[in-house]
Amino acid sequence: MALGRKISVVILAAGEGTRMKSDTPKVLFPLCGRPMVDYVLDAASCVNPEKIVIVIGRRGEVVAERVTEGWARDRDRADLVRFAWQPERRGTGHAVSCAMEQIPVCDDVMILCGDTPLITGDMLVRLFESHLSAKAHVSLVTAVVDDPGDYGRMRRDATGAVLGIVEAKDLLPGDGHIREINAGIYIVNKGILAELVSTLDDRNAKGEFYLTDIVEKAAQAGYAVNAFVCEDASLIQGVNDRYALAFAESRLRETVIRNLCLGGVAVRDPRNTYIDPGVTIGRDTIIEPGTFLRGKTAIGRECIIGPGTEIIDSQVGDNTEIWRSVVEASTVGNHVSIGPFSHIRPGSVIEDYVSVGNFAEVKNSRIGLGSKIHHHSYIGDCTMGSNVNIGAGTVTVNYDGHRKHRTVIGDNAFIGCNANLIAPVRIGKASYVAAGSTVTQDVPDGALGIARERQVNKEGWVAKRRQKLD
Repeated sequence: MALGRKISVVILAAGEGTRMKSDTPKVLFPLCGRPMVDYVLDAASCVNPEKIVIVIGRRGEVVAERVTEGWARDRDRADLVRFAWQPERRGTGHAVSCAMEQIPVCDDVMILCGDTPLITGDMLVRLFESHLSAKAHVSLVTAVVDDPGDYGRMRRDATGAVLGIVEAKDLLPGDGHIREINAGIYIVNKGILAELVSTLDDRNAKGEFYLTDIVEKAAQAGYAVNAFVCEDASLIQGVNDRYALAFAESRLRETVIRNLCLGGVAVRDPRNTYIDPGVTIGRDTIIEPGTFLRGKTAIGRECIIGPGTEIIDSQVGDNTEIWRSVVEASTVGNHVSIGPFSHIRPGSVIEDYVSVGNFAEVKNSRIGLGSKIHHHSYIGDCTMGSNVNIGAGTVTVNYDGHRKHRTVIGDNAFIGCNANLIAPVRIGKASYVAAGSTVTQDVPDGALGIARERQVNKEGWVAKRRQKLD
């Protein structure tokens, strides 16, 4: 980092989140498909820390497992993260003291809260630069807001120098006018952090060791205290209940959609469109209202997605239209049409120029170039060639009650309406299957497969039946 100084990060993630009214650890609540702590980790990594120490408490093993499996999945990130246990909740100051042994040799320690998912790496980098520029021993992030709520308030002297922080529960009558709040984000020289934390006491309204008290103690000891004022107070918004969670998600979604629009994507109704941060979309694609794009989804150029469409962990090519349908963990090619009301289930590959009609379902199948699957059809565990016609109501019967079996359909085959293809079965190239057939044997190339009883017409049957009933 700048000026050759080494920094480590401590993330406080041991809070129970009682106002969330859930057994799920608060930092694991999802925002746009990812736990909120992931966003804090992303931002923290931007300062190039030596280590990131996450303080965990009740159900901390769940937090550690999720971070290890998710954010720290790759080796570089796994080596970056350590965990420290806070066995009992005795305040933020006590949480930092629990992390001290895990912090490596470094010059400065940045302290963050695991429930502030809107902070950005850019903001943290600018905070560090401000800390270095001011030659501060302690730096903290503040913001001026209309309603300070439960946030701690900044106390300054007549010259503007920081005197300390007073928690909301400990406000004095003369503190009511203060609108500058503490964001709970700090940088402290490693050499004095242990000293400051060791002097904390729990003589306050909550009976806890407040980390905020280190600011006043540092100022009284003559250390340089630097306040970095964040102009956008929403970035430091903490998530303490589900309404705040919904607000944070709306802000994050707004940022994602804004960036996509500025990159050439048309989003018809941003307030009614839900796109995860990891999603990529090509230029001149139109996203219609009611669309959900989740996970590691990638959409190509000049597509029309929606309305009412959900695409999860899937890749979609260029010039493709998917409307009122669901696509999961699949690959969709170029110039494809899907919908309305179709479902592409995991493991499917839809090649270029394919048409999947309304109320059709495809599962774990490859659909070849230019093939057409018409309405009310189910294609499961199938390898389909190019230019195949699947008539309405066709089903690949893939499950015998114990195992799944595969259907293979050759190029240019024509499957008539309401056919049942009982797997395992192979339909040959350029072959036909007559409408209404239940096929249990392979159909050779170029053959017509008919698997139904011969029609019998009984003349006068209706009149005889009526006469008998009378």
